[in-house]
Amino acid sequence: MKNFKQQALNVIQIEQQAINEISQFIDECFEDACQLMFDCKGRVIVIGMGKSGHVGGKIAATLASTGTPAFFVHPGEASHGDLGMVTKDDVVLTISNSGETGEVLAIIPVIKRIGAKLIAMTGNNNSTLSKLSDTHICIKVSREACPLGLAPTSSTTATLVMGDAIAVSLLHARGFTADDFALSHPGGSLGKRLLLRLSDIMHTGERLPVVHQEAKITDALMEMSLKGLGMTAVVDDNNQLMGLFTDGDLRRILDAKVDIHHDKIQTVMTIEPKIADEDMLAAQALKIMEDKKINGLIIVNSQNQPIGAMNMHDLLRSGVL
Repeated sequence: MKNFKQQALNVIQIEQQAINEISQFIDECFEDACQLMFDCKGRVIVIGMGKSGHVGGKIAATLASTGTPAFFVHPGEASHGDLGMVTKDDVVLTISNSGETGEVLAIIPVIKRIGAKLIAMTGNNNSTLSKLSDTHICIKVSREACPLGLAPTSSTTATLVMGDAIAVSLLHARGFTADDFALSHPGGSLGKRLLLRLSDIMHTGERLPVVHQEAKITDALMEMSLKGLGMTAVVDDNNQLMGLFTDGDLRRILDAKVDIHHDKIQTVMTIEPKIADEDMLAAQALKIMEDKKINGLIIVNSQNQPIGAMNMHDLLRSGVL
């Protein structure tokens, strides 16, 4: 019986060793490469062939999403027109474990002629590619996890980790924030949590549940039923928020045998309820609701007048929850 588990553990051990090995290459050359990308007035263009190309695509994507404009170009396509994307203001990051990949070396003279800065990431300090570059980041590993020593395994892992090290180093240097990250991920759940504001999801106008403080409790219940948010704001003659009445309040007053047909809503409403403003992030509202164990919020303007309302269902529909 083949021991798949032991083989898998061996691979992980070898690749962990490879990651430890490349720590020695976080040196002055690494700093020079980061500085070139930090100072770049154009884009970082990542080029690689085969498995290095696949890893290069991920590195380019990570750079782009963390504040360093970048994209991947296949060296074969570069030789047939895509080099037109490269300008003198760009920095080109070439990836080749051997440093002798023909398709990559073939386009180096053109990159040099354009005037773009060139960074090589290879496993050989004495390779042709490293010698032709403005600076070189070494990604040399002692062995591949493949028992034949042929399939790129440890070397691609080391390359990917080095790419992450570059991207995160640049992120810190740029003062890149969570809000900046969200701007490049607006369609994902992270972007929604970081960008969505209450003004984007709150119920307004005719959908806003509100009754006057002199209204009977039954009137408030009808408003709650009509608007379907499980609550209603209670206001005075100047439309100032005086309180809030919720489904939870209804259960409590029924236990207290309140006359819902004759008693006024102001006698049973929650005074000084938790409120929010329309610029509050939906994620902040979620935390408030969780901390206070409430199911909804009234949104008010600077005059303490209700302008919106939202509940947990709105957060769920928006993807925040």
